[in-house]
Amino acid sequence: MHGGLVGAALDEACGLLGTWYRFPVVTARIFIRYRKPVLINRELEIAAWVTESRGRRIHIDGDLRSEGEVLAEARGAFLHVPLEHFLASPEGRAAGDAWRRQLHSDGE
Repeated sequence: MHGGLVGAALDEACGLLGTWYRFPVVTARIFIRYRKPVLINRELEIAAWVTESRGRRIHIDGDLRSEGEVLAEARGAFLHVPLEHFLASPEGRAAGDAWRRQLHSDGE
């Protein structure tokens, strides 16, 4: 599998955990260590865990495994940002409006 896809998958898993931990977060930096080739058409497992949280910064590590063997590892720092960070662009405002409409339609 292309290393960029491996890195993106680990960034997504770590970032999603960061967002659940403190909404919303952005990736400040992430380091990927590729330990073994990641073969396609295989079942993969991705795990992420918070290692430290101080102020706006959340440190999250993660790994990608196949059959219990670690194929790649991530160490990342994520920053809690104000929601306005995402609402500053037209795309962000459109996504926020769509989310509000969805929330209001579920309650009716």
